[in-house]
Amino acid sequence: MMKPWTDVVAQLQRSGEAYVLVTVIGTRGSSPRETGSKMVVTTEHSFDTIGGGHLEYKAIAKARELLLKQQDCQHIEEYPLGATLGQCCGGKVSVLFEHFSERGKDVWLFGAGHVAKAMVPLLAELPLRVHWVDSRAEQFPEHIPENVQQCLSDDPVGELSRATAGSYMLVLTHNHQLDYELTEAALKRGDLGFIGVIGSDTKALRFRQRLSHRQFSEADIAKLTCPVGLAQVPGKRPMEVAISIAGQLISLYQAQRPAQQKQQAIDWASLKQELDQPT
Repeated sequence: MMKPWTDVVAQLQRSGEAYVLVTVIGTRGSSPRETGSKMVVTTEHSFDTIGGGHLEYKAIAKARELLLKQQDCQHIEEYPLGATLGQCCGGKVSVLFEHFSERGKDVWLFGAGHVAKAMVPLLAELPLRVHWVDSRAEQFPEHIPENVQQCLSDDPVGELSRATAGSYMLVLTHNHQLDYELTEAALKRGDLGFIGVIGSDTKALRFRQRLSHRQFSEADIAKLTCPVGLAQVPGKRPMEVAISIAGQLISLYQAQRPAQQKQQAIDWASLKQELDQPT
């Protein structure tokens, strides 16, 4: 897939998907590409090129090997371009592999009340990227963890348009009407991975009735989790509720990991066939 590596890296950084940046850092003799040539490898695709042929096939295989380790690292490989790689250049290439692991799921947390304040330090310790939204500057604590992005906005519903597909959404605002508007906007999108709203069973019933009157289908309404949190973790104190919600998110992303790991299986024959095609 011939797409500039710079565009791909920018897109992957926004989405948080794992990737390996492959760079030719040195050449001796004749080689298919010059020093500085780059390509990007993910679990399913490769972008741009370091010269094609068996060299690129080996480089992609090495990159996918690093992706399976699921941790940031750097690695250098030396490739002689002779008979062993089936290339007639006769030179030698040094290749740098930089693995950037998956950054975790995006969580959009709306509301900066007592429960949210108790929950943010918990979420900050998990492999999640938290976007914390409220319209009240005084509600945010002085210290915000590094992997939590504070978003002060007079239009919280509008901020939802910035969420990537598959993001988790938590609605914990001080205003029931705002909670409903956020919920309706999330269901209209239809592509979020989780929609959790704090509240009582009575609030949940009212929300579902309003959504039904707004012509949302039963399947759409079923995507709403209200009250949010694990039923097995009772309690009404802010920390108790925060732990219950954090536990539910942990269950969600842990349940998704096996599927992600299956996607990392490599079809070596198809990969070699693709790379052997003339460019």
